Formats: sequence, C-alpha cells, structure tokens
Amino acid sequence: MNPDQNQEEIAGVPARRAALRLMDAVLRRGETLENAGVSALSGLRHPADKALARALAGEALRWMVDLDAMIDSATRQILPDDAKPRAVLRLMLAGWLRLETPPHAVISTGLELLQGGPRRLAHGVFSALVRGGASLPDAPTLPEAVAQRWGERARAIAAGLAVPPPLDLSLKAGAVAPEGTALAPLHLRLARGEAVEGLAGFEEGGWWVQDLAASIPARLLGEGVGADGVARRVLDVCAAPGGKTMQLAAAGWQVTALDSSPRRLERMGANLARTGLSAELVSGDAREWSPNSLFDAVLLDAPCTATGTCRRHPDVLHRIGSRQIGEMASLQAELIERAAAWLKPGGVLVYAVCSLEREEGEDQAAQVALTPDPIRAEELPQGLTPTPEGWLRSDPANLAEHGGLDGFFVARWKK
Repeated sequence: MNPDQNQEEIAGVPARRAALRLMDAVLRRGETLENAGVSALSGLRHPADKALARALAGEALRWMVDLDAMIDSATRQILPDDAKPRAVLRLMLAGWLRLETPPHAVISTGLELLQGGPRRLAHGVFSALVRGGASLPDAPTLPEAVAQRWGERARAIAAGLAVPPPLDLSLKAGAVAPEGTALAPLHLRLARGEAVEGLAGFEEGGWWVQDLAASIPARLLGEGVGADGVARRVLDVCAAPGGKTMQLAAAGWQVTALDSSPRRLERMGANLARTGLSAELVSGDAREWSPNSLFDAVLLDAPCTATGTCRRHPDVLHRIGSRQIGEMASLQAELIERAAAWLKPGGVLVYAVCSLEREEGEDQAAQVALTPDPIRAEELPQGLTPTPEGWLRSDPANLAEHGGLDGFFVARWKK
C-alpha cells in the first residue's frame, strides 16, 4: 500500500468507521439505528458500503453480551464499556463470526480504526480468540435487565433473535406478487436479501412490506363495507408508516389517517399512490387533534418502545429501560382515552403496540373503560392463540419454524 494513501480509501474501512458511528449513536446517545444512519452513513457513496455498515452494527448489537464476554475472556484487565478498543473489537468479532469475513480481512480493516497502543491490544485480543476457535452460542444472550423484564419468555424470545427476520408482504386481493409462503390470507413470506423494488408486483402496487404480526390489528376490524353496501369510517391513529392504512383501504374502509409527521405522511401518500389505494391524510398531534364527526372504528397503533421489533432492530435491547417504558405508558393511556371518545356508539377500538413490555400492553388493556370484544382464535394466523382475556400477545418465538414474528400486543373493545 502506498504510505501516502489516505486510510479512508482502503476498501472496507469507511463502512467500518460508519458502523462505529452507528454503535456510538445507539449506546451513548440512545438513538435508533435508523435515525443514526442519516448522519453516520452520509459519507458512504456506495449502497454496498451502507449495507455493510448497517449489518456490522446490527450484528454487534444483537450479540453484544456474548461478544463482550469473549473480549473479557482474552484481556488481563477488563476494558471499560465505552472504551474504543472494545467497540472496535465488537465490530471485528461480528464481522468474523456473523458475516463470515476472513480473519485477515477483519484485521486489515478493523485495526485501521485504532492507532497506537489500542491497535496492538485489539490485534492481540482478536488473534487470541481466532486461535482459540471462539464461537457464539446458538442464540444471543439478552442483557440482564431485558431478560428480567421478559421473564419466563426471555429464553424463547432470545432464540428468535439469532438471525434477522424474513421479508413479509401484505397483499391486495388478486394482486401480482412474487412467489412465497402464505401464513395468512393476503400475506406472503419471502427469504430476506432481495431488493424490494425488483420483486414481482412492486410497480403494479399489489403489495407492501409489513410484518405478519403488524398486519393483525387491521385484520381484526374485518371488511369495511357494511350490510347496506356503504363503506364505514375508520380512523387510523399514529398511522405512519402506513401499512395498516393500506390494509384498511384495501378492505373497503373509508380511512382517515392521522399522524404528527408531515414527512411521514408524504411517504404514506407516495405508497398509497403506488398501490392505487386512497385515504384522507391528516397532519396533527393525537393529543390535541379532534375530529369533526365520530367513527365506526378506531385503530390505535400507539407510539411505544418498539421492543417487539428486536429481531430486526437489535438496538432496542440496549437503549430501552424503565424510563422510556414509563414515558410511553403514560402517552398510551392518554391516547386510548382520546381514541375511545372518537367512536360512535357500537364502534370498535383496536389498540396495538409493537412492544414486549407488560406496562405497554396488558397493563394498558386492563384499564380501558369499554366493553371487551375478545379476539377469537379463528381471526388469527394459524399457530397463534388469544390470551384468556381475549387479547393477543405475540413475540419472536411464535411461528419459529416459519421464521418468527415481531412482538405485538393487541386488544379490542366495543363502545
């Protein structure tokens, strides 16, 4: 290598430097991987480099407890949690053990992130682990606080996090779609890895990406056209990114989609245009907004900690704690009360969160002052069953033989 060559030009180093920035944003500033990527990946020109940076950071976060145990086993003195050599070693080990990068390539790119003594330290630790045949367990070890919160389901949930999830599509009836496995009506599951835009039916607007668990809340409202042939009115609260709005519109509902972000609503509008579906998009904060008339149904997919998405967003394992859970639970209680007031007599409220936390699910449902409308087993994909209360609790261990599910809590009431 030319000694005057800038290290940023060495193949693979820019992606690893971006991965390091992603990890720092999650662990030090509590940002989501998705939001952190706006800044952390801005210097990468090639899509492959961006994908590599995301994969390295994601796998390092997914397996961080186990990677740290490896690092600690190979050092005389335990490195601080926020020490740069530990962060770089996490990425190096994730590249070797999860992305199957050859050790010599890991060393040549990873050590460029360090200088001086830390570089020699990282080289020695990584080489010792390679010589010793280090390996990861079958499933990631959850952070202790997370395992305690998730209780007896923690081990099974962890097993569902071992690999990133497959790709789920929600379909319009009669749509052109790629080949896949149907786990429910108007659903397809595909192996991950293909570019979405290149799949059959994308240009025709016959489907959209949506985890099977995320499609259940809208399914529980059924068809939108009443016995009189008139479309009933439904309000989708906190509607972005819009998968449920498109489900409801495809099922014949007259949809009003409320969200506080004009940017997300703009994206929803583009997705509705691609799929040929329609909805009234309203920008507003659900804590302050009020409708001009009442609705036949309200779907509240409330803001939450999103810990149920941990198999695709492993950052939630490390940045969510009791403070965030408490803040979300307070907001959810306020939104449920407001949503219930927007229903006509006889109207239906469906409440959902993509969270595995009891405070955001079961504890919320127990306080709702409406008549329960229990979820029935025949309304759910095969392999899922309601709780004795008539609620749904899914987690990544469900349908494991098919690739698992996101974690959701869903409940339904009538006014």
